[in-house]
Amino acid sequence: MVALRIAVVGHVEHVTLGRTDGVPKPGDIVHLQEARFLPGGGGGLAFAQLCRSDAELHLFTAVGSDEAGQAVAARLQAAPAGVHIHAAVRPDAHPRVVVIVDEYGQRTIVVTAPPLQPAASDPLPWSLLGTCDAVYFTGADPASLRCARAARRLIVTARRAAVLRDAALAPDVVIGSLSDPRENAPLDAYAPPPGALVLTDGPRAVRIFTAHGSEQVAPPASPPHIRGDYGAGDSFAGALTFFVAHGLSVAEACRRAGPFGAAVLRGIDPLPNQLALAAP
Repeated sequence: MVALRIAVVGHVEHVTLGRTDGVPKPGDIVHLQEARFLPGGGGGLAFAQLCRSDAELHLFTAVGSDEAGQAVAARLQAAPAGVHIHAAVRPDAHPRVVVIVDEYGQRTIVVTAPPLQPAASDPLPWSLLGTCDAVYFTGADPASLRCARAARRLIVTARRAAVLRDAALAPDVVIGSLSDPRENAPLDAYAPPPGALVLTDGPRAVRIFTAHGSEQVAPPASPPHIRGDYGAGDSFAGALTFFVAHGLSVAEACRRAGPFGAAVLRGIDPLPNQLALAAP
């Protein structure tokens, strides 16, 4: 069986992740426990989930030229065989992100600057996207989104609704969160509309909206103790992209992707808790 070719287009942030006894209040001095660095963000974590498959993978991203950017680039270049990194280097500092996980496993994210994103004007092999079975897009450049539309399947995060509007194209799937006002716009807010709008809702059922109506997919069981929810949605998105690339229906892809989002709840760091992806 020939391995699929899947790409991610978007940002990878320099993340410092750790635990605290609670969300800081004004005047607090907070000690970050179990602190560690990882290449995170919506694009980085979805890509990491896809790296746990046998697919041929391509990441289109941008990195800064400072120490943080070099650290992100070094971690990405250490990816396993079959993974290809296409990174534009910017003469800027790479944005740093601090993720605080409280005693209830809920994350709070502090960002220093907007994420660095690749653009179609960067000298990257954009034509390769037209040979992909699926592309997951978290970028910010409408021209690069048009390149991604050449793939057999295009999945886009709902946070890029403005980019979709500027590019004036319809993806196969838009993924968002029902609880996030930046992501929970209804299907008719997209013009042209996607083939399907998928809205996750934490431990509750995933909702799928299409021109033919709506349906719900039951959620997987959550671990008895949630240690951290950072990266759960991104891991779900990466797994969903994998199963859509294999030709499964959106509903079946959601059902199979659910456990991949739930798996990362077992620890504060999503990367060691992501599950291996296998072809259906």
